[in-house]
Amino acid sequence: MIRPSALPVVFALFAASAAFAQERPAPPPLPLQECVDRALNKNFDLKIQRFSIQSARDDVIVADAGYDPTLALSAGMAGSKNANASPTQTSAQTSSRFSVVQPVITGASLTVGTSLDRSREKPYSAPPLYNPVYNSDVTFTVTQPLLKGAGITINRAAINRAKLGITRANLDFKNVVLTVVREVEGAYYNLAFAREQRDVYRFSLGVAQKLLEENKARRTAGVATELDVLQAEVGVANARRNLLLADQTVRNSEDALLQLIGQFEFSTAPGAIQLVEEPVPDVSFDHSYALALANEPAYASGKTLVEQLKLDVLTAKNNRLPSIDLSGALGYNSKDSTTASGALGNAWSGDGYNWEVDLTLSFPWGLRAENARYRQSLASVGQQETSLRQLDQNILVQVRAAVLAVATNRESVSISALATRLSEKQFESEKARYEAGLSTFRFVQQSQADLDTARVNELQARVNLRLSLADLARLETSSLERYKITLAE
Repeated sequence: MIRPSALPVVFALFAASAAFAQERPAPPPLPLQECVDRALNKNFDLKIQRFSIQSARDDVIVADAGYDPTLALSAGMAGSKNANASPTQTSAQTSSRFSVVQPVITGASLTVGTSLDRSREKPYSAPPLYNPVYNSDVTFTVTQPLLKGAGITINRAAINRAKLGITRANLDFKNVVLTVVREVEGAYYNLAFAREQRDVYRFSLGVAQKLLEENKARRTAGVATELDVLQAEVGVANARRNLLLADQTVRNSEDALLQLIGQFEFSTAPGAIQLVEEPVPDVSFDHSYALALANEPAYASGKTLVEQLKLDVLTAKNNRLPSIDLSGALGYNSKDSTTASGALGNAWSGDGYNWEVDLTLSFPWGLRAENARYRQSLASVGQQETSLRQLDQNILVQVRAAVLAVATNRESVSISALATRLSEKQFESEKARYEAGLSTFRFVQQSQADLDTARVNELQARVNLRLSLADLARLETSSLERYKITLAE
């Protein structure tokens, strides 16, 4: 509560701030479309969500990279000395191997490998038997799972899941865009309300000051009392207080809008804005609900998540199968040679070869973990499908509420406008009665307060109507078309 002794200081500060505000050049007008455009370029939430899209794209690359060839190169040395032999035997070996493994989308793996080995043996202090000896081989190996991990569908599950992840990331981005647009609309309309409310209180202050001057003149003429003048002075003080609070609300509303449409850009206040006075369209629940269900990104993202979870079910079901792997290998090896090039060349002569075919069966006893994971994947699908039905119901309720709010607020605007006209006439009538000596100044002040309340209520009704239309457009996703927003698929 402001003490009477402090009122002159407060009024002086307010007058100084008002004068300073009038000296500053007015910023250019700020249309709502420009606010939306700035938010799409600078809003932090949208920038954060763009990283999620990039991450989802990289998930596809990671999944697809599982079918890139793998190169392997190894080299080693070994040696031994047998002190029990007579004479003492020593040996030394070097080996190197190079292989390429190519996974195949059927689950198979193809391996091509070649090796070059060198060995040297000799009795102690005797000429070497082979100095040195080179051997080389080339091997082709194919391994194909027959049950677990077999087939194109199961092996593309991870890639398809990652691609669905991109779809979900884009839908989540669309959802954030719609949310940001709705927040910008709300902040814009709230700022328009705050500024027009300040104008109402500024006008009210002017009226209160005029009444004070009239009462002082009436007191001089002997037709008004000191009490009337004191009441008028209190009315001026209350009007100044209301104007100070309204100015604070304006500043906070400006910061709220700037926070959405920029990054640390609070030095310049937003330009002139105004409530949109567009015709209110007719609304229909059936039409709006159909649009919301078809276009709501959260609902579409939920359906895409179901598809991802069904791929998890497919993978978990396949993991319950035994592992039966069929492998085949064919290799060529060289004769002993005293040179590395000779050994590598002889490997393709066909004089030495080896082959192998084997079948391997393995599975965990009881498959308890695999069965549990399969049940978990089924539960996840059921859980998400239930969440989708719940979201459908939420959308239905939200659309019903939004449609009802539009209809209600449209009527509220008409009623509040009528109430404002009535309050204006009542204030003029009460003021005339007071001037004629038929009423008291207290009634004049009360009618002025009623007029202020009516004007603010009318302004609030207009804002509520625009907010309810924004809520409905958010549900229908029609705000994208309204603000000419095109999103990449």
